[in-house]
Amino acid sequence: MKEDSLEIIRHSMAHVLALAIKNLYPKAKFGIGPTIENGFYYDIDIGKTLSMEDLPKIEVEMKRIIKQGVPFKKKNISLKEAKDIFKKLDQSYKIELLKDLEKYGTTDQNEILKIKNDKDKKKNIKVPKAVTIYQVGEFVDLCRGPHVKNTKDLPLSFKLNKVSGAYWRGKETNPMLQRIVGIAFSKGKELKEYLYLLEEAEKRDHRKLGKELDLFSFHKEGVGFPFFHNKGMILRNILENYWKKEHQESGYTEVKTPILLNKTLWVKSGHWDHYKENMYFTKIDEEDYAIKPMNCPGGILIYQNSLHSYRDLPLKVAELGLVHRHELSGVLAGLFRVRCFTQDDAHIYMTPEQIKDEIKKVIDLTDRIYKKFGFSYHVELSTKPEDAMGSDKIWEDATNGLRGALEEKKMDYILKEGDGAFYGPKIDFHLKDCLGRSWQCGTIQLDFIMPEQFDLFYIDKNGDKKRPVMLHRTILGSIERFMGILIENFAGAFPLWLAPIQVVVAPIKDENIDYAKKIIQLLQQKELRVELLAGDETLSKRIRQAEIQKIPYILVVGDKEEKNKNIAVRKRKKGDIGSMTIAKFCDIILKESKK
Repeated sequence: MKEDSLEIIRHSMAHVLALAIKNLYPKAKFGIGPTIENGFYYDIDIGKTLSMEDLPKIEVEMKRIIKQGVPFKKKNISLKEAKDIFKKLDQSYKIELLKDLEKYGTTDQNEILKIKNDKDKKKNIKVPKAVTIYQVGEFVDLCRGPHVKNTKDLPLSFKLNKVSGAYWRGKETNPMLQRIVGIAFSKGKELKEYLYLLEEAEKRDHRKLGKELDLFSFHKEGVGFPFFHNKGMILRNILENYWKKEHQESGYTEVKTPILLNKTLWVKSGHWDHYKENMYFTKIDEEDYAIKPMNCPGGILIYQNSLHSYRDLPLKVAELGLVHRHELSGVLAGLFRVRCFTQDDAHIYMTPEQIKDEIKKVIDLTDRIYKKFGFSYHVELSTKPEDAMGSDKIWEDATNGLRGALEEKKMDYILKEGDGAFYGPKIDFHLKDCLGRSWQCGTIQLDFIMPEQFDLFYIDKNGDKKRPVMLHRTILGSIERFMGILIENFAGAFPLWLAPIQVVVAPIKDENIDYAKKIIQLLQQKELRVELLAGDETLSKRIRQAEIQKIPYILVVGDKEEKNKNIAVRKRKKGDIGSMTIAKFCDIILKESKK
C-alpha cells in the first residue's frame, strides 16, 4: 500500500478511536488526534485515569465500529457555525482551537508565538472564512481530512499499545489530558512484525539494561541528570579514548571551555534571543551568567585569543564539552533525552576555498567511526529556517557548500526545507540500528554568521584581514545518547572491545582464589579488563550472574586447571569452548578485540 493511503488509514483510525471513546465515555472531551510514525493517537479528557487494562475494551469497540460500516461525512462551514456546533457538544478544547484560528489564522502554538512577537506577522494574519469538519457516528471533529469513505474500508490490523499523560497543547500550565496511542498497518503480517520489533525493543530498553548491568542511574535529587557508575564510566572512557585517537590522527587539537559564561557572550552569539527558553541562568557579582547549552561561543573565545594566519587554516579544534539544556520533564527519556550531556564537538575555521574539502573530510571521519560500531546511516540536508540570522546570500553560499560536498562524494541525501539551525544550514547523519530504527546523531553545520558576529579574522598572504568560515560538527552527537543507542543496539552484549568487563575468572573453591588472581594479573598485563568472580554462592550461580551481566568470557579454574596450569573457557552465547593455556586464550582474545 502507498504511504499516503496508509496515512489516510491511520488518520481515520484516530477518529474511530475517538468515536469508541465517546461511546464508552459519553462525557469525554477531545483535544487533538493526529497520525504519528506507524500509527495515531488521541488526547482526551474523561475525568478518570485509564490504564493499559482499559485498552482491550476500547479496541473491541473500535472493531465493532469498523465492522458496522459507519460513513465519514465531510462539511465545510463558517467559523461561527463551527463554534456553535462545538459549544452544543460541550467540547471546550475544540472551541479554544477555533478561537486561535479566528485570532491568529492558525492553531499551531509555535506559529502563534511568532505572530505575537512579530508586528509584521500580526498585520498579515489570514483568517480562513470556512473550516472543515468530519463526522463519523456521533463523533464530530475539526479536521481537514482526508479520510476513508466508510469505516468498513479500514483494516483490523491495529492495536492500542500505550496510554499516558499529556499536557494540553504541550504546556505545563494547561490541563493534563490522557493520550491513547495506537499502531496501524494495512496488513496483519506487518502489524505482527512491528509488534515483534516493539517487544524486542522493550527487552533492549537501555534504561532497564543500564540498571541490570550497573552502568548508570537517575535520582529524584537531579531529575534528567544521569549518574554514571564504575562500569558506565569504563564504557564512556573507551568511547572517549577511541574518539580522541581518531581525532588526533585526523589533525584535530583538543580544548576545554568553561560551563558558566557571561550573558554578554550569549547575546552576541544569538543564543540569548534564539535559545533562551532552553538555558539555565545564575548571577555572579551582580551580573547575569548562563550555563552553556552549546560549546561554540567558548571555542570562539579561544580562537580570538591568538592571531591567525592563512597558513594556520584549516584550524580543527575538538572538545568533549558538557552542556546543559532545560528540557521539560515530560520529554526526558533515559540517556536519550537528558538535561546535561557531553557533546563531541569540533569547530573548523577555514577559508571559503577550503569548504568542500573540509566537509568531505568530516564525512569520511564520520563514516569511519560509524563503521567501527557496525552502523549504516542516511543523510539529510536542512536549509534556512524562519528564525534565521543573516542574509539570503550568506545562507545560499553555505547551503551550496554543503550540497556541493555531498554531490562530490556522490552521496544520496534527503532535503529538509527550513530545518537548519538559526545560524546555518546543516547535514544530519541518521544511524540505523539492528532493529531498523533511525537515530539522528552526527551533524555538520556551516556557519558564516558567528565569524561575523564575533569579528573573527585571519591574515591572508597579502597581510590583509579576512573573515574565516566556521564549521560546527558532531559525530556521536552526545556521549550519553550514543551510549543509550549502543546499549539497545547490542542489547547490552557489547562487542569485546567495548565491553566494560571483558573477562571474569571464577575459582571453583576458595583454595583456587590465589591461582585465579595470578591469571587476572597476567591478563591485566595485556591491558584486558578482568574481574574476580568469587563469593559464597555456588559456581553455577556465579556463572549465571556473569551471563546476566553479559560478560564476553568466563574463565573457570579449579584443582585440575591449577595442576595443569590452564583454564576452562566459557564464551558468551556459545558456552563451554574447552580448556586451554593462558597464552592461547590471550592470543584468541587479543585477536578478537582488534578485529
